[in-house]
Amino acid sequence: MKKVNLTKALLVGASTAILSSAAMAGPNSQLTIAEGASPKVQEQFKGWVAGEKVSGRKDKCYGIALAGENDCKAGAGTSCEGTSTADFQENAWTYAPKGVCESIVTPNGQGSLEG
Repeated sequence: MKKVNLTKALLVGASTAILSSAAMAGPNSQLTIAEGASPKVQEQFKGWVAGEKVSGRKDKCYGIALAGENDCKAGAGTSCEGTSTADFQENAWTYAPKGVCESIVTPNGQGSLEG
């Protein structure tokens, strides 16, 4: 019995680690939405900022993450999530709801679909 319980505990622990490592970075309080954004985009943005998970289609939105809070691609010498070194780093992206990225406004400018 102990062997089965140990195996089950290891599997649960491994599953938890995998799921938590795949967590996506979220929005930050410095992001706003452009005034001319469509009502649909504004609604998606508000839900995302309120904590709704990005499900379904999403965009890799460059330049919207705070330092260390990107999902991936932060430049030469880095590999993935949490590696950006500056707020709103242009070559670091975070997942955003599909169609919302280019309407996101940061203190450094707008989000971009290209890094």
